[in-house]
Amino acid sequence: MLSRTSTAVVAHAAQDLRVETIELPAPAADEARVAIAYGGICGSDLHYWQHGAAGESILKAPMVLGHEIVGTVLQSAADGSGPAAGTSVAVHPATPGDTGEPYPVDRPNLSPGCTYLGSAARFPHTEGAFASEVNLPSRMLRVLPEGLSLRDAALAEPAAVAWHAVNRAGQVAGKRVMVIGSGPIGALSVAVLKRAGAAEIIAVDMFDRPLEIASALGATRTLRANDVESISQVAADVVIEASGNHRGLASAVRAAVRGGRVVMVGLLPSGEQPALISLAITRELELVGSFRFNDEIDQVLEALADGSLEVAAAVTHEYPVSEALQAFETAKNSAESGKVLLSF
Repeated sequence: MLSRTSTAVVAHAAQDLRVETIELPAPAADEARVAIAYGGICGSDLHYWQHGAAGESILKAPMVLGHEIVGTVLQSAADGSGPAAGTSVAVHPATPGDTGEPYPVDRPNLSPGCTYLGSAARFPHTEGAFASEVNLPSRMLRVLPEGLSLRDAALAEPAAVAWHAVNRAGQVAGKRVMVIGSGPIGALSVAVLKRAGAAEIIAVDMFDRPLEIASALGATRTLRANDVESISQVAADVVIEASGNHRGLASAVRAAVRGGRVVMVGLLPSGEQPALISLAITRELELVGSFRFNDEIDQVLEALADGSLEVAAAVTHEYPVSEALQAFETAKNSAESGKVLLSF
């Protein structure tokens, strides 16, 4: 018999995060019941906790957080789809949608109706998966390659975001690349760039600890974010902007070589933002957006399994779900933490 309840991390409003017991319905025919092993705290989770909103996605009701998750199938989908009970899985948290607005069909991450686990973009909200047990559509489940543990696969989702950003950069082998913002996505971008053969990887951040993590993951040089002169002299073939700050974007434009490419993966606040557009024009820079990912998570899992992608240094803390509030406090402190995991 499946459990009818689950222990979950729920955001009720700004500054109101609770670990509580929630009701768990029977799985739908295309859903598997999954026991969650680990969940990584994402910036969006922090925003829902701190502000009651992530950008324009505003909490209108309590919502289970979490989309960076791995676990074990307890019961497979009744319709026969998806992995069998006992299978270790990572989760692709997106559900592409179609509102009739045009988008490239081979890029479902851009579908206007796309939903994501743990998102308040629509109402009713899309519940997340920071819970001891969850029901998930079988199409979201990715079987872990043989030999890859759940703990080692816990960063698959954010690593897929980084992988997608590096793909958006184009050919990086043998090139000089700068990564601005060495938080989890920036640090994981460094790891993906190392695997992709970048000749130089310069990591930038305000704090020492993120730069230490970036160095452990493959950065060949580090710079402090306030060293504008040094950043401007880099002449990087590619710059990955992962800070999500307009000052970081300005540094990216200054750091890029003439004719270079800037990949914007850090999500800036909504609304108008200051930008060095004139400099981007006169240097003929390519400013490229990068949003979530598509099937890159499958490549990430393979690379984690064969050892060609090393990401362990990105994890700095692990807490049991009972200490979720402390975990969120730690994750908020970007000067001292990288990726923070919850253990279920």
